[in-house]
Amino acid sequence: MENRSKTDGFKLGRFWSTLITLCIIYLIIKWVIPFVSRWLTGLPFPLPVPGTLALFYIMLTIIALYVYISFSEERLEEFLTPIRRLLLGMYGSRTRTVVLAIIPLLFGWQIYSATVPKVSSPTSLRIQHPSSNFPKDMEALKNPLINPGDAEVDKFIEEVKGNNVQFIPEAMGEVEKVKGKYENILGFIPTESMQAFLKDMKTGNVSRDKARQALREKYLFEGKILYAMNCRPCHGDSTGGDGPMADGFRLRPINFTENGTIETIVEGYTFWRVSTGGRGLPQEATPWDSAMPVWKADIPEEYRWRIIMAEYELAQKTPRQPEKLAEGEGKK
Repeated sequence: MENRSKTDGFKLGRFWSTLITLCIIYLIIKWVIPFVSRWLTGLPFPLPVPGTLALFYIMLTIIALYVYISFSEERLEEFLTPIRRLLLGMYGSRTRTVVLAIIPLLFGWQIYSATVPKVSSPTSLRIQHPSSNFPKDMEALKNPLINPGDAEVDKFIEEVKGNNVQFIPEAMGEVEKVKGKYENILGFIPTESMQAFLKDMKTGNVSRDKARQALREKYLFEGKILYAMNCRPCHGDSTGGDGPMADGFRLRPINFTENGTIETIVEGYTFWRVSTGGRGLPQEATPWDSAMPVWKADIPEEYRWRIIMAEYELAQKTPRQPEKLAEGEGKK
């Protein structure tokens, strides 16, 4: 009976249990989540929780604890009792002095550490477009949708004649919105080349070259839909690297509209980067690397080419020509 009463008499207290809960939540955000992310992604480095998001989680925890404690007068009184005892010197005047001195010092140190300028050299040189594991046979790879073959163009012409143009399923939602508003289903695409092609279709004077340009416009429309679905959250509406999720990454997505980005690389490299994502990057990409997913696991090849077409169009850039191709054109 005596041993049982001693056990029942021990109680952690509302104040200390609240502090321990906050510490556990902080440790989970600071250490557990990055550790688990490394295990889940298989990357050689952890993915830390952004500071703003960590602060958001801590504030939510504090608000939840406040609501829980203040909901009952007994809980609130139990929480405040140790604080009152400390301020009244019931734990000793020396203890009170030390605690009241340490608290502002800790806050001051935290603010100082967060605001003081920091100078540190990078752990290694980082290459923006590392290519050590870029397959060389992709150097001269061109987007097959830019110059569709004659058979593909002829099929497209027949579909337009029957007003039965086939779109990818992801684009049908937008197509259905304008279906019936135009004489031809492609009429909603306002580009000059598309409208000129549809005008020729009425007269029966169809040019393969104009049809090829119109087919490219269709692919571009589908590419913009796919870009909005898969890439816009990070890269933004104009590929400026300012999407709604961009601030959550340790390394912000690159602004494709700036000089020195996608216009400096060949289409084959762009396709490789989109396909292999952050995991495909070599050591030269560290220490920041990339959080881009491995899109070849979720997006078919023909869809990835559509997206690349849309990226260059939205950024108002053209890809760099492969050296061998550029040399051949120069000789001509």
